[in-house]
Amino acid sequence: MVPAMGEGPTKYSHRLFVEMFHGHKGEPTPRAFTHDGIRVEVQQILAHWETVQYSVFQVAASDGCRYTLRCHLDDLNWELVMQQ
Repeated sequence: MVPAMGEGPTKYSHRLFVEMFHGHKGEPTPRAFTHDGIRVEVQQILAHWETVQYSVFQVAASDGCRYTLRCHLDDLNWELVMQQ
């Protein structure tokens, strides 16, 4: 998939592939992700916060689960922190 104008690249981390775009402040924002071969779309961003090192998102996904995804801001690598 080729990102549309103004969207960022996709990144891998520990079998996590995140399709992302840049939010209104330029922060990497997840649109969909694939984990263990299963792709889910982000339906809603429930919470978002940033630290010096990370941008963290709690999201509701198309599979009915909630996930916490963390993006390392220095290299834009993503990791799955929690699944509910």
